[in-house]
Amino acid sequence: MAEAGDTTAHSAPGRSLHDRILGDIEANIITGRWPPGHKIPSEQQLTAEYGCSRMTVNKVLTQLARAGLVQRRRKTGSIVLAQQSQSAILDIYDIRDEVAASGRRHAYRILSVSTEKAGRDRAKTLAVSADAPLLVVRCLHLASGKPFCLEERLINLTAVPEAADADFTATSPGPWLLQHVPWTAAEHRIAADTAAPLASAALNLPPGSAVLVVERQTWRLTDCITEVRLTYPGGQHRLTARFTPSQLFSTAPAERS
Repeated sequence: MAEAGDTTAHSAPGRSLHDRILGDIEANIITGRWPPGHKIPSEQQLTAEYGCSRMTVNKVLTQLARAGLVQRRRKTGSIVLAQQSQSAILDIYDIRDEVAASGRRHAYRILSVSTEKAGRDRAKTLAVSADAPLLVVRCLHLASGKPFCLEERLINLTAVPEAADADFTATSPGPWLLQHVPWTAAEHRIAADTAAPLASAALNLPPGSAVLVVERQTWRLTDCITEVRLTYPGGQHRLTARFTPSQLFSTAPAERS
């Protein structure tokens, strides 16, 4: 199956065979290489291609069907389903573009990078084990030299092991993830808040200043890829979205426990 072999997931080291097959098929669907209606190679073909058991392939296709990416048909095989738009009321955006849209020059600097165990609280939020490794990245985005946004990001290294070796001094974590990891679901939370000590120091704000906080999680099928907390000075930022009437009545994503 040459098309599946075209994806980087197929050759990624340190992944189980199940995850490699899942990643290859998922990438082909999400990137549009396999459009809606495309017939996925049969279980026999996938078994031969990957040198695995048919049970492994069956589990992968079942998982994709439950996620709504494929439809399984007993006699004719599996086909790719048309996907709902990934456009949400708030899209996943690049902070660099936000700054550029305001007519200012974007820059950013890394404040800290560390690898930590999830721990109980993070494990519950990200649906990982307490021992799961997380990459914790904090960076400050600047607009024409002035603090614009504090980014505090957790990356699930079990789902995205290659992030451990990424050079975030060249590309900030958000754009890097968008370029390297296809996502299938996202959730935004927006709140007015008072600046925590770290945010006050990074954004050069008096303690207790008003800030706007955008929290976002993205998933790849059932795996949480990343959680990010973006803190903006309250008086210097606004959110704008354009949407259609059909989006007003769309079903909200189910809560994940």
